[in-house]
Amino acid sequence: MLARQWGILPVLLLAAGRQLPAQAPGIAIERQVARELHLSVGDTVRLGTRPDLPGVPFTVAAIYEPRADPAEIAKRERHLRMHLPDLANLLGEPDRVDRLSIGLRPGVSADSAAELLNRSAYGYQAYSSEAIAAKSSQTFLVVSRFHRAIAIITIVASAVFLLCIMLLKVEERRLDAAVMRFVGVRRRTIFGALLLEAVLVAVLGSFLGTGLAYVAGAATNAYYQRFFDTALIFSLITPDIVLFSVVLSLVLGALAGALAAWRLVHTRPLVLWGRG
Repeated sequence: MLARQWGILPVLLLAAGRQLPAQAPGIAIERQVARELHLSVGDTVRLGTRPDLPGVPFTVAAIYEPRADPAEIAKRERHLRMHLPDLANLLGEPDRVDRLSIGLRPGVSADSAAELLNRSAYGYQAYSSEAIAAKSSQTFLVVSRFHRAIAIITIVASAVFLLCIMLLKVEERRLDAAVMRFVGVRRRTIFGALLLEAVLVAVLGSFLGTGLAYVAGAATNAYYQRFFDTALIFSLITPDIVLFSVVLSLVLGALAGALAAWRLVHTRPLVLWGRG
């Protein structure tokens, strides 16, 4: 099993392309490290805790793609993996670890196991993976709440803007509504026609907005994935988000259209004609 070394070790390129002697241990390096140092499988590198020391020779046994992690993306750190005994010998600190993970059998409670380990000895602290994830994701929770507040403000502002647009749009139909009232068209018919028009506009806007969101999301992912050299998804549009947006658009459009139409049909025809 390979152990991940999260600290930063100076990596000195000894001879790219040279095959390592048989006794040298192997390491696995990230794809970004291999690209930046122009390394490939079988090349020789020297690792050390200080750049002024000759270091210990290792061979590049594998090149792997790191798992996309939002908590690590902005740190711009580079990692490698090696066998735990090799890491202990390199650091000169055998039988000492900073962190380790323990796998549990199915059905075993992680909280109960952590509590039992914490009572067993001193010098370490055991946490469940859920507790670690909750503690390390506080920043993302704050950002999520901030985005939610922005979304609420945007929805309220867009609703007011939509209502104003519908009122202006309906005001342009004053003469048409007055003529229909004069010839005997019922208020309910006029109201239904205006409401249907508002719903159709909301449906069209929903499709256009969804397409624009997908295009903007694809552009965002393409730019930041190239900028950070990662496969992490920065903009994700799920079916739930699309469904919520479409329903919200239809509801707001229908309400704005209904309010504007109600105001129009309850105005006297002579006022609509400009004679009242």
